[in-house]
Amino acid sequence: MSEVTPPAGAAPEVVFRDGLAAGKLRFQRCGKCAAAVFQPRVLCPACGSDDLGWERSSGRGTVYSTTAVRGREGMHNVSLVDLDEGFRMMSRVDDVDADQVVIGTRVGFATVEQDGTPVAVFRAGGRHVQQSAAARDGRPGAGVPQDKEQS
Repeated sequence: MSEVTPPAGAAPEVVFRDGLAAGKLRFQRCGKCAAAVFQPRVLCPACGSDDLGWERSSGRGTVYSTTAVRGREGMHNVSLVDLDEGFRMMSRVDDVDADQVVIGTRVGFATVEQDGTPVAVFRAGGRHVQQSAAARDGRPGAGVPQDKEQS
């Protein structure tokens, strides 16, 4: 069942990014073979069909793989998350120390702002939240994350 009908000619990446801006994790489902499709694209990688509709993910998944990366700004993790709807995406688990993310951990989707752009991240425990960069960084007056409606 399609969650959104994008404007004619809208690039799949634009539909995905618009969803993030609205606090929604969207993915595509093939109308021919029913495969869950992520990264956004124009053809199903399983069967080659162009009959791809958009759905909203529950945002709940399991860490499939993870690694801690040391960079100029400290350590961060890069994690592959298997979403309950049947697709895998690369992101990070941002409420656990980079070297403490464990394979098999249940996580929930969240959006944070990074350089003014909404970014998909995950939080341990499977709770779906949307939080501003200010709140994530602990700046005064930023508030605490609020559960997002699951409609």
